[in-house]
Amino acid sequence: MAKALARAGVASRRDAERLIAEGRVALNGRILSEPGVKLAPGDILTLDGAPIAEREPTRVWRYHKPAGLVTTHKDPRGRPTVFEALGRAGLPRVISVGRLDLNSEGLLLVTNDGALARALELPATGWVRTYRARAFGRTSQAALDRLKDGITAEGVRYGPIQARLDKAKGADEDAGGPANVWITVSLSEGKNREVRRVLEALGLKVNRLLRLAYGPFALGTLGVGEVEEVGPRVIREQLAAFIAPESLPRGARASVGVIRTVEGAPPRRPSQPGPAPARAGRRRRPRAPRRPSWCARPAGRGRNRSPSAAASPAPSPSRRTRGGRATAL
Repeated sequence: MAKALARAGVASRRDAERLIAEGRVALNGRILSEPGVKLAPGDILTLDGAPIAEREPTRVWRYHKPAGLVTTHKDPRGRPTVFEALGRAGLPRVISVGRLDLNSEGLLLVTNDGALARALELPATGWVRTYRARAFGRTSQAALDRLKDGITAEGVRYGPIQARLDKAKGADEDAGGPANVWITVSLSEGKNREVRRVLEALGLKVNRLLRLAYGPFALGTLGVGEVEEVGPRVIREQLAAFIAPESLPRGARASVGVIRTVEGAPPRRPSQPGPAPARAGRRRRPRAPRRPSWCARPAGRGRNRSPSAAASPAPSPSRRTRGGRATAL
């Protein structure tokens, strides 16, 4: 029953169990006292006497999480959270697929299906997470290649990691001093702060971390603080193995486009902008319609054409002049 309440978007499973213990949930008119009750088709579930709507199909959003937000529903320290920002943007109650820590940014998948979120988090799913990290220190591609066999850092064993040194800047290579390096990291486990701890084990201090992709879903051109719903067709193609058949969405496209969650940010340009407005105090002359390339120019309209030349007849297209004489083609 707690799972059914959470799937309907009423509350989390833990809060749903609390609502049941308080006697606020009823099934077919009977007050429930424990969550271990299954919901059958046709049953009527109410909260405080109000009927609870049936669960909606599975929905997924791509969110470009900015730095400074905590990936949690309730933060005991009162810091701003991801779900507060998404709630202000008009999203229903959602759950994140994995987490990004306070200072990390980039792609964060959110969904209204808790079972789907849990399935996509498991390493057994095999989905690769791709990050771009900026770190202070010095390393080599040979040192990064050793991560393919896994590494133990701070007593935790991490699985195989693919890492590529993109560039290093800020120090003389011959001097061997520290520099800012950019590294692309790909992994499939996603343990807590895995990228930061693994690179720290190599003597690097990560000062920026951006997630670029999670499985088949990429950050792309999504701006900071923007959220975009994944279309039903893509969900059926990529996630059907993790979703119950009755929860698969129908249709082809999402009903809402990109939404900004960052307050005070400039609005996103429309996908099909109209003509640019004219400047104030300046009147533009209407431009004559363009003549197609296959359309001949009328006589006397050329830029360097004199009146006498305009009046002279053009040579016949069926004859070619050579040395003053006309030769048949």
